[in-house]
Amino acid sequence: MTTTSRPLRSTRRQFLRNAANTAALLAAAKAALPAGAFAQGAGPEVKGTKLGYIALTDASPLIIAKEKGFYDRHGLPDMDIAKQASWGATRDNMALGTERNGIDGAHLLRPKVHLYTTGKVMQSNQSLPMYTLLNLNEDCQGISVSNEYKDLKIEKDSSPLKAAFERKKAQGKELTAAMTFPGGTHDLWIRYWLAAGGIDPDSDIKVIVVPPAQMVANMKVGNMDCFCVGEPWNEQLVNQNIGYTALTTGELWFRHPEKILGMRADWVDKNPRATKALMMAVMEAQQWCDKPENKDEMAAIIGRRQWFNVPVPDIIGRIKGDINYGLGRTAKGTNLYMKFWGEGGSTSYPWKSLDTWFVTENIRWGKFDPAIDIKALVDKTNRSDLWIEAAKSLGVSGIPTSDSRGVETFFDGMKFDPADPMAYLRAQRIKRVTV
Repeated sequence: MTTTSRPLRSTRRQFLRNAANTAALLAAAKAALPAGAFAQGAGPEVKGTKLGYIALTDASPLIIAKEKGFYDRHGLPDMDIAKQASWGATRDNMALGTERNGIDGAHLLRPKVHLYTTGKVMQSNQSLPMYTLLNLNEDCQGISVSNEYKDLKIEKDSSPLKAAFERKKAQGKELTAAMTFPGGTHDLWIRYWLAAGGIDPDSDIKVIVVPPAQMVANMKVGNMDCFCVGEPWNEQLVNQNIGYTALTTGELWFRHPEKILGMRADWVDKNPRATKALMMAVMEAQQWCDKPENKDEMAAIIGRRQWFNVPVPDIIGRIKGDINYGLGRTAKGTNLYMKFWGEGGSTSYPWKSLDTWFVTENIRWGKFDPAIDIKALVDKTNRSDLWIEAAKSLGVSGIPTSDSRGVETFFDGMKFDPADPMAYLRAQRIKRVTV
């Protein structure tokens, strides 16, 4: 008994010591990984989710990531990229989430994240917390005018329309300017352009909502005087000789942000590794879309029946910077093409200063109260920290080191300093708010 008890005690002590060491190693490893990563493995928590998109050229990165296998490469083989009928349908499906047969994220108008999160455009004003993960593109939207005003040959200066609108109104006819969603980018672009020419978008004309793919048909039957929408619909309008483009939005504000990859906050919080994988796939697609040698293939892919069902000639010119404004006015090789990536990912990076402008402009038109804490809302919804993490994993060099792009300048000389948004509001002549 004596000869066997000592080895047994020694073995037990060794076992306990080894178990303690193993537990310490496990704890250290778990601390070094994202929450839950050690237990679930290093890959994404899910194999995919459903993202919505509208048939607009700036949705291209989401589609290209699917077509070129970038989602698969990052462990998300089950991604579903689903066309939405309108921005209103996108909102409603986002509120459902995939748990109720909706969507968890989408190609979105950038201000929608702020409008959803605050509940301003949601049913019963119910908040739907959202995150901006990355900016999908810059520039290449358009403001187009009916051929009814072709003799005026409207360009950046909208002021000649003021007298024409007054004459038409005096005849008892209704005036309409169409955009795609209240408080969204197209709403803000056309409001800015009209107001810069002395036209009040709320009293001199009626601003209405029309889904992007229905813009051309509605102008053809005389339902609108002007509209703002993304491509390829401005180009299609010109190609069908129904109206003409007054200006591209890059002429209103060069390198302005436009669409984003926006996601439900609860999905991102629950799936941090899948979020990173999704972002990396889309960022790779943005880099692919930005290369000049890929433009023709990109137009051919997104023009297919299952995506846009639009002829390639309606897509290809403007994404290369070749602008056919209509009425015989053309511009070749401009810098107004759609931008997807930029140096160091500067286009893709979700600058908080740009979100600050969108919130401020929606204060201008009465969507938000002037007392809203702009910085708190932007900080709550903008996940530039996740963008930086994904970019570093992709080996991107020269990534932004600040959340501010600095002072922005618009076509009419107006400047926006994100450090003093109220000064910008005070300088605007036409607005719905007193500051």
